[in-house]
Amino acid sequence: MHTPSPLLAGKVAVILGGSGAIGSAAAREFASAGARVAVVAARDSAKAEQVSLALDGEGHRAYAATIEDTAALEDLATCVLSDMGGADILVNSAGMTRPVPHADLDALTDEIFDHVMAVNCRGAFAAVRAFAPLLKRNGDGLVVNISSIAATTAVGSSIAYCAAKAGMDVMGAALARALAPAIRVLTVSPGVVDTDFVPGRDRAWSDKAAAATPLKRLASAEDVARAVLACAVHLPFSTGSVIQVDGGRHL
Repeated sequence: MHTPSPLLAGKVAVILGGSGAIGSAAAREFASAGARVAVVAARDSAKAEQVSLALDGEGHRAYAATIEDTAALEDLATCVLSDMGGADILVNSAGMTRPVPHADLDALTDEIFDHVMAVNCRGAFAAVRAFAPLLKRNGDGLVVNISSIAATTAVGSSIAYCAAKAGMDVMGAALARALAPAIRVLTVSPGVVDTDFVPGRDRAWSDKAAAATPLKRLASAEDVARAVLACAVHLPFSTGSVIQVDGGRHL
């Protein structure tokens, strides 16, 4: 008998939002599957470095790039090409939100709305645009966008966040058609994830949300990360689809 080769040996995975809970969990999954990982934090390269140093395997790198800054994303793609030889997988897990009650229209200012859209939707597009030449080179590139069931339930931290994630879902389908066959595009759509992503949600809120979920718990960052990995290793004939990871919460 021989030891099987790692599933993603020779592949390079770029994780935007790589120092966050979902991004770092995805980095661990890809590294364990044999990929070299570029961990990208928004601003603090030290946080990205901390994640990358803890990964299985060798050849990982840490970077910082603000996703709403297109020039920074273009520079990042250039650095990844120079440092790692290219990119095969791009995971858009960078995101932010600002909780605003849906009925309080005045509190959702233009500035908040624009920022939420820029980070969660436009930035993901700009990242794909910057990395598309690298992802196309081997003819089997993959983009995985991290969305939210707020895109379809319209229940979320703010109306702007719901709108941004709905935009991400539709954008993913359009990109899947536009970039085929050289690049597949899939969207992973979590429900409530047991992290501190949304400010102000305490344990009592989380317990109530878990009780209202058919599988009676919240998603973990690892649940989402395993779905992201599945897009790369188990779903080679899928593109343009949204994969819900929510314990049935959308039902």
